[in-house]
Amino acid sequence: MTKRELIMGISNQTGQTQQDIALVLETAFEAITEQLVAGNRLEIRNFGVFTVKTRNARQGRNPKTGDQVAVQRKQVPYFKPGKALRNAVSAESYPGVED
Repeated sequence: MTKRELIMGISNQTGQTQQDIALVLETAFEAITEQLVAGNRLEIRNFGVFTVKTRNARQGRNPKTGDQVAVQRKQVPYFKPGKALRNAVSAESYPGVED
């Protein structure tokens, strides 16, 4: 599903205009991004937690040449789904199986 399809689906369910839905989604994505850039943790109950994790520097390998390459330390966004989301996805993946 693309962002455009998400906007259209929400618009159809709520009756709101696609422009309004797009504005709300963009604002939410910007707020999440701002919090992660600032190094903060963002928790959305029953959905999940967004955090930033640090990956240490390491020696990697160029798959084409096989040469060793130094990979710098970096910060990466991380999402940990909440229990309700995990259960919903698990129930959809395996109908009839409950945790």
